[in-house]
Amino acid sequence: MGRLFLMHLEGNAYSCKFCRTHLGLAADIISKSFHSKHGKAYLFNRVVNVTSGVKEDRLMMTGMHTVSDIFCVGCGSIVGWKYEAAHEKSQRYKEGKFILERFKVSGPDGSHYWGISHDHHVGGSDADDL
Repeated sequence: MGRLFLMHLEGNAYSCKFCRTHLGLAADIISKSFHSKHGKAYLFNRVVNVTSGVKEDRLMMTGMHTVSDIFCVGCGSIVGWKYEAAHEKSQRYKEGKFILERFKVSGPDGSHYWGISHDHHVGGSDADDL
């Protein structure tokens, strides 16, 4: 394995809650009204220090999407997913954007989100309203 180069973000950065690697800036948040099986999730225009997994189709609350899980390059934890393609025309604004699950990241102030106590979003994750 080669040398790992991490991007350090200046400003209000969200980071991996496990290894504190910077992942995205608060200024790059498009929406905070998304949900995942662990609770809140934020839609980001841009993230750093992640790698994408295998593309797969997932049925979410707003329809079928092709997504790939994104992994923190610092520790390998799944921190969210990338929208590769939306099958519904009205959802195409998500293509190329990223979801960071709030349960898996620390806020700019170091705060943690503890999520929900039950898995009621079994059928997929998505925005409830924009």
